[in-house]
Amino acid sequence: MVKEKFQLEFPIHASPSMLYQYFATPSGLGEWFADNVNSRGELFTFIWDGSEEQAKLLASKTDDRAKFHWVEDEDDNAYFEFKIQVDALTKDVSLIITDFAEEDEIDEAKMLWENQISELKHIIGA
Repeated sequence: MVKEKFQLEFPIHASPSMLYQYFATPSGLGEWFADNVNSRGELFTFIWDGSEEQAKLLASKTDDRAKFHWVEDEDDNAYFEFKIQVDALTKDVSLIITDFAEEDEIDEAKMLWENQISELKHIIGA
């Protein structure tokens, strides 16, 4: 089944350099995204309730973005990305999430992201 791309934008009151650490490092991701995260080079292992999933870091730019692909995902074009966007005028910081899901799972995927980002905001006090 073909996956569809979707994006979500979350305003976050944090500096880009601080925010970047929470989605580009195993320790940062382990605080809000998964129970535990380990990495060996470009391969990140995410652990939830004893089950593991691996994702490959496809691209990363300091204080800007990190892009991952789930290893077991058969859709080679699917990925999930965290991108920091700073408004040039107001300097407001937003986190843009890009992800892929099958058409009948998009609402569920969006809800999951909203819960995860809510947890991130709680942890960083944003």
